[in-house]
Amino acid sequence: MRRLAAGAVLVAVAALPAHAQSLDSRLPTCFACHGEKGTSQLPETPSLGAQQAFYTTVQLLMFRDKLRVTEPMNEMAKGLSDDDLRKAGELIFKLPPPEPVTDTPDAARMDRARALANQNRCNFCHQTSYQGTENVPRLAGQREDYLLKALRGYKDNTRRGYDAQMSEVVYGMKDEEFADLAYFLARVK
Repeated sequence: MRRLAAGAVLVAVAALPAHAQSLDSRLPTCFACHGEKGTSQLPETPSLGAQQAFYTTVQLLMFRDKLRVTEPMNEMAKGLSDDDLRKAGELIFKLPPPEPVTDTPDAARMDRARALANQNRCNFCHQTSYQGTENVPRLAGQREDYLLKALRGYKDNTRRGYDAQMSEVVYGMKDEEFADLAYFLARVK
């Protein structure tokens, strides 16, 4: 399904005439993957609602300049001006935050993950509420599968950040710890 969505996005972008590829003309395609109100329904696709504006702007810049390679994001950000990137970051920040998973959580797993988050100071950079700040992303209520993919990517260096801090944090962690952290963060309100 993800490949189908990515293919649809690439076809939609390619079909747009060059003069119509403004940020405003691309937004419907953005929301098709990331959710109309910023809450993704697609596997391994992040929810963007209430994401920090500066963080989002930097990520879009990295996609545009291919410092972070993830198709179709590189194609979607191609040709956008710095002002377009800032506008997109501000628009995304104003969207409602994603709703956390509302199941009855496994208390032991939540406790393990909370202790792991404290031990690795996740609650320091990402704030105690996991809402993020400025250049640090919001994690609360994010898709569990996306969080797990991101953590694994930092560990195996397939996900690049603009600093090495996340790679350093996850270096000594095990995959089951990533799974617990993703489970926990997806349920944080």
